[in-house]
Order: sequence, then structure tokens, then C-alpha cells
Amino acid sequence: MLKIPSIWRRSAPSRKADDAAELALLRSVAKGIHGVEAMFSAEGRLLWISPSVERLTARLPARYLGADDALALLVHTSDLAYCRRVMSEVLATGEARDFELRLQRDDGRFNWAACHWRALRDEQGGIEGVRLSAEDIQARKETEYTLLETVAELRRAQALREHYLTRSNDERHRLSALLNVIRLGILFIDRDHRVLYFNSAMLKLWGYPPDENLIGVRDVVLQSTIAPLLVDPSAYFAHIATVVRSPQVSESHEFKFKDGRVVTDISAVVEGGLDGRGIGRVWIYEDVTERRQVAEQLVALAERDPLTNLFNRRRFHEELDRLLADAERRGTGVGLLSFDLDGFKPINDQYGHPAGDEVLVGLADGLRRIVRRNEMFFRLGGDEFAVLVPDADTEALSELASRLLEGVASLRFNFAGHEAGVTASIGAACYPEHGKDVETLMAAADRAMYRSKDAGRNCWRLAGQ
Repeated sequence: MLKIPSIWRRSAPSRKADDAAELALLRSVAKGIHGVEAMFSAEGRLLWISPSVERLTARLPARYLGADDALALLVHTSDLAYCRRVMSEVLATGEARDFELRLQRDDGRFNWAACHWRALRDEQGGIEGVRLSAEDIQARKETEYTLLETVAELRRAQALREHYLTRSNDERHRLSALLNVIRLGILFIDRDHRVLYFNSAMLKLWGYPPDENLIGVRDVVLQSTIAPLLVDPSAYFAHIATVVRSPQVSESHEFKFKDGRVVTDISAVVEGGLDGRGIGRVWIYEDVTERRQVAEQLVALAERDPLTNLFNRRRFHEELDRLLADAERRGTGVGLLSFDLDGFKPINDQYGHPAGDEVLVGLADGLRRIVRRNEMFFRLGGDEFAVLVPDADTEALSELASRLLEGVASLRFNFAGHEAGVTASIGAACYPEHGKDVETLMAAADRAMYRSKDAGRNCWRLAGQ
């Protein structure tokens, strides 16, 4: 039978007077216990429990001592089965056990406690009960829970950050792949004037090797490397300086490379930054060489004669309108020479249209060397030609008409072993003396041309004479 001091028994007999002081001392010690101390018999019956249990569970010790199953009243239902198993193991093996459990409070809540279970032995060393020492760890558990929640929140935040970082990286890779397959060159310069991003088209356009790394390179270094490639680097760098002073999206600007390429650029500030000043500037370059060539070809088709490559009748009327308006504003003259070929029809009829085309092409090539740079040479159709002379007077027209006559007459052609040639009948008219508008001036030149034909051909006549 377990020997329990009489002061711990539920029905202790009267003590002798000399035990009163010891009893008072033990009760004082029991009241001062911060945790919970309890003793259970080998059958699991509660023999004694410290008064401090009231602080942890809000129940008086008497309620536990009077309960049929004190352990079920003391321990939370979730931990009760494990607690009974541990108690049985301690009774069976005598080995102490430590674990944490929840003590059930009277208000339905619970308090965490760190429990130490030890076997109680009799004088012969036999196990006759179990002692429970429980320390209140509720504050520590709350701290642990708070810490766990904080860690969990940090992990969730980390997972979310990694998720968005992965998405951001994926988006960056997709965007980079997209920007690297387009033909536009893209360059991003940060606020420190250093390269932050570029694509492969930009490297190719500016003549860099495909594996060149420009990240971190200052913009002034870029300018020094591209300057030798440009037709007019000073003008282009002045354009850059103007653009970077403005927060607005720049207009498309065209510049030329020495190798003949034509490139345009536009630029804009990239919004962002805590101060609202933007995070840098993006430049977009486009090689428009092919487009310009196509445009020039279309213009040539619209304005030039396909056989001789001289300006055609459409361009003649545009230029004559422009020259007359300019001459009226400046008070200067405009000269017009209109002529057709003498002897062209017999060549065309006798040797065929290819021979006629050869004459027209040969005449155009020969007279180009006679017509000066500021004078414009046109084929109006068939064997009709015209020359416009800005700032002209009758003396200048007569000199040019004479040179044209000599030039046409000097041209020789050979068809089927037969030499052939043509001459010209030229009519000259001058603004404003012979006409103040397009129709009047052209009519005056035509009349003068027919007078030269009547005069025997291979000559020229001035309108009004």
C-alpha cells in the first residue's frame, strides 16, 4: 500500500500538537507552488492535488478530489487518451515521461502545461502510484502560436512573392522574346544615362556584334561609337539633345547612315518612379531604307517617263505652276522651250518602234549633258519635249535653244547599216512677256515652235517675233 503522509490524505485523522507546525508549513509550501502537483494511485485515483490548480483551471482542489475520474476533469478531452496511456506506461515501467498537454478550465477554455510524470515507489522500491508535476506554459504557447502564425504569414508572403516573381520573370522572358523578333530596334536608357535594356534588332541596326552586352554602358559612350556610322552625326546628336529636354513623345526623326541606310527614331519618357519624373527613356529605331526606296520608285513611276527616265507631262505642269508662282512673288522670269523632232516619224515607220525608242533614249541621254542643273528637262509624250528655265530672260533662252539644236543635230544612229539622224524645231516663250499663266505661256511656245517648222525646221523661234 502507498504510504501517503497524513497531511495529504483526504480524511486525515487528528494530529498531535507537535505536528501542527509541520502541517502549517507544508500547507504554506503547497499554496506557493506555481504549477500543479498531484498524486495518483496505481488505480488512477487522485490522492492529492495542490491548491495552485485553481489558478490554472478555475476549479477548487476539492472538485478534483471528489470526482470519480479526476484525470478526465483535469485534462482536455483531446489529450485524455494519450495521458492515460502515458500514466499506464509509467506505472508499468517506472520510467519518467515528459510531454505537453492542455488542462481543462471550468469556463471551457484550456491552459497549456508541461507535464512531468514520475513513478512513486514504496519502501521496497515497488511502484504504487504516479506523481504529476505540471508547469503553466500558456504564455509560451501563445508566443509560439504567434510566432508560428508570423512564420506562416511570412511563408505565405514569400510564396506569394515567389509566385509573382515567377510570373514577372515569365512575363519578362515572353516580352524579351517578342521584342527580339520584331524588326524595331529598342533601347532603354535609365535616369543615370545608362543602358538598361536593348534588343537584338537594336544591335544589328547600330552595327554591334550579336553577342554585344551594352547593359550599364553610358549614353555618351554609345554616341561616340555610332558617330562614325552617320552621315551627319552633329545634327543627329543635336536632335537627341532636343528630345531629352522634353517630356513629350518625340516626333519621328529621320537620319542617314554612310552605308546608305535611312533610319527613323521616336522617343518617350517611361513613366514611374517615386518622384513622378519617370524611370528613364525608351528609344525606338526603324530601318525605313526599303520603304523609302519603294516610295521613290513609286514617285518615279508617277513623275517620270519610263522609257527615257525624263520627267513626264504631269511633273511638267506641277513644276511650271510652281515656277510661275515663285516668279510672280519674286518678280523674276521663267523660260519655256518646247520642241519636237524633225525626221522622227520616218525612222519609226521604216525601222520600227524599237528604232524610234532608241532615238528617244539617245536624245534624252545626249541632251542631259547640255541642260544645266537648275534647268528641268521633260518628255511630254511621243517626240514632244520641253525645258523649263527658272530666272530666265530671252537672252538666256536663245543661248539654250541654240545649244539644244546643235546637240540634237549631232546625234547619229545606225539602223540595219543605214545612218540616220533627227533635228528639232524649238519654240521659246518667257514669263511674263509672252504669258502670265500656264496655258498662255504654253500656247505661246507652241506657236513659236510651229513658226520654226514653217521656217524650214532645225531652228528656233521666240514667241512674239
